[in-house]
Amino acid sequence: MSVKLVVPSVKDLWYRKECMADPDTMNYNAGYDVSYAGYHYDTGCIDFPEDKWEDWYNTKMTKPNFYYAYILDEESNEFVGYLNFNLDSNTGFATMGIVIEGVHRGKGYMRPALKAMIDIAKEKGVKVLTDTVPENRVGALKVFYDMGFIVNSKFDGKKFGEIEVVNEIHLKIK
Repeated sequence: MSVKLVVPSVKDLWYRKECMADPDTMNYNAGYDVSYAGYHYDTGCIDFPEDKWEDWYNTKMTKPNFYYAYILDEESNEFVGYLNFNLDSNTGFATMGIVIEGVHRGKGYMRPALKAMIDIAKEKGVKVLTDTVPENRVGALKVFYDMGFIVNSKFDGKKFGEIEVVNEIHLKIK
């Protein structure tokens, strides 16, 4: 499986919009009590209208400590997901996220995409990558653990009003 990370331009944000509007892709995000504009509690989808693309791009993508890229399957030349990290340059810690589009989950994209992100994070001075992953996301956690991430702590979260155990994981980058 060969993937390439592609930093999108403003006009390429159509793919972000598509992913964020797809309940199959965003189901991991459903059921949380958050209060940001455009969030759909029942599906986890987030509105991302075209008139907001340039502002989002200028607010996020121009920051030197923020990295965001699409995951491109080099064989099919299709985007299959996206990832990001946000570096705190004072500590060297970066919070990260990785989303594989629902239709492409379970096909082996996460591991090479995560490896590529770790390489870029290292180049940008990240010392530690962190993420929070519910324990019921067994497949994702397996990939993280296989890549060297360890559990830093656990906490109780709420999804659809029910308690779920969430792992805070991290990877020290060497």
